[in-house]
Amino acid sequence: MTGDRIRPRPTDTAFLGDSLYGGAIEPTYGGAQSYLRRRFSRDLSVADLVVWGIPFDCAVSNRPGARFGPQAIRRASAIIEGDPNYPFGVDAFESLAVIDWGDCSLDYGRQQDACASIEAQAGEILDAGCHLFTLGGDHYITWPLLKAHVARHGPLALVQFDAHQDTWNIDDTDRVDHGAFVGWAARAGLIDTARSIQVGIRTHAPEDCGIEILHGHDIDRLGVAGVIERIKARVGGAKAYMTFDIDCLDPAYAPGTGTPVCGGLSSREAIAILTGLGDVDFVGGDVVEVSPPFDHADITALAGATVAQCYIGLQAAKKARG
Repeated sequence: MTGDRIRPRPTDTAFLGDSLYGGAIEPTYGGAQSYLRRRFSRDLSVADLVVWGIPFDCAVSNRPGARFGPQAIRRASAIIEGDPNYPFGVDAFESLAVIDWGDCSLDYGRQQDACASIEAQAGEILDAGCHLFTLGGDHYITWPLLKAHVARHGPLALVQFDAHQDTWNIDDTDRVDHGAFVGWAARAGLIDTARSIQVGIRTHAPEDCGIEILHGHDIDRLGVAGVIERIKARVGGAKAYMTFDIDCLDPAYAPGTGTPVCGGLSSREAIAILTGLGDVDFVGGDVVEVSPPFDHADITALAGATVAQCYIGLQAAKKARG
């Protein structure tokens, strides 16, 4: 038997990989579970884009469990690593250096400090000049993430994929609430509401805050191409932040979430819309509300991992264009 035949396949690329570039080649069912097998690192000087997790779900109004979302998304991502990034058809990591920063450090006994902790740690990453994509966690985390990004970029357009408008209880800014961040951000001037849009909404909320709304049934009327054009027209040339609540998808495609609502997007529609937004100047993003205790066969975790992969693909294509 030759040496080549008995040489084991590499494992634990997340720790032992010799480069930040290129895809990994190791069994999908083993090895350290970083996102897409990216190197676990806190060296921000070498990264174009940082993926990190925020294991927080103390703001939910229904089913908990999103604190386990980052772990589940990382685990599910192993099955989509190693092949050309669909539908871009290239290895996103050929030119884009991405690290997995690990998780945000939070004190479970001081939930009232979570907002400031998230904002400060996100700020550390952004101050190093890195692009940041976050794995949640419930949707409350987008509030401190927006504050951190706006501190560096100024007010942003918000592109939100969601079943809910998240404009409840906005007069009480001391709440820890996953259904209020959009209203808070609008009132605080963090988002340019005239440039912001919500896609997939299937509930009624107290206010629209001047944000354009595409309801779930609008997807059928407009089609994927029409939704893409509405998003691009609304955002224009503004810098934008993307937040993707996994409950934007119909429960058939994302059962593992806290507040599922029927009539949502299919995973195919979501991929087509996301990958059609290459002209939008995203400066940061997140995927939230993946709740593994209510998931089945990692359906929802895989959807969350794919949303993140699509976003990274957009950034890689943007870098390739110069």
